[in-house]
Amino acid sequence: MFRTVFAVGAMAIIGIIALKLIFGVFGALVGLFIMLCFWALKIAIIGFIVYLIIRVLSPDTARKIRESFSRSPAA
Repeated sequence: MFRTVFAVGAMAIIGIIALKLIFGVFGALVGLFIMLCFWALKIAIIGFIVYLIIRVLSPDTARKIRESFSRSPAA
C-alpha cells in the first residue's frame, strides 16, 4: 500500500515538474502556437462569411469557387 501511495506521489511530482518545464521554458512557444491558432480561426471565419455573402449574391460564382477547390490536383 505504501508503495502504491509513493508511486502516485512520485508521478504527481514528475507531472508538476513537466508542466513547469513546458509552460516555463517553452511558454513563449506555447503562447505563439495559441496565437497562431486564433489567427487561423479568425481568417477561416472571415473567409466563411465572405463565401456566404458571395453565395447569396452570386450563386454561379460560388459554384465556380466550390468547383475550383474540389478539383483533384491531378486534373
